[in-house]
Amino acid sequence: MTHGIEGIDEAGLQRLVARFYASVRADERLGPVFERAVDDWPRHLDRLAAFWSSVMLTSGRYKGSPMAAHLRHAAALTPDLFDRWLDLWQSATEAEMPPAGAVALQEAATRIARSLQLALASRSAAGLGPQTRLP
Repeated sequence: MTHGIEGIDEAGLQRLVARFYASVRADERLGPVFERAVDDWPRHLDRLAAFWSSVMLTSGRYKGSPMAAHLRHAAALTPDLFDRWLDLWQSATEAEMPPAGAVALQEAATRIARSLQLALASRSAAGLGPQTRLP
């Protein structure tokens, strides 16, 4: 199931997520942040593959809240780390996907990263901590 984007399927997303997070874990800036945040890497990788499946294939496999997950680590998530994450994502997508699939995944990741950054920044500016619920 590719929904018209060449090369994006469940198996490809699994390979992409594995490659990408191997590079994240090895990265001197991102690695420590993720090692503090993730206690079960196999489970985390499965969850992220389900997330990308839901985003790119509309599979509905992901059940969760990306914002809630990122809010727990808001203090560590600086704009430069989002940029580094996107750089590594670009490298991984280009290595694992055909060109059209890589571009589609990069565009989706950029939208998601910017949305998360804006939400985290607005909560911080409003003085809301990670556990504060909005009315």
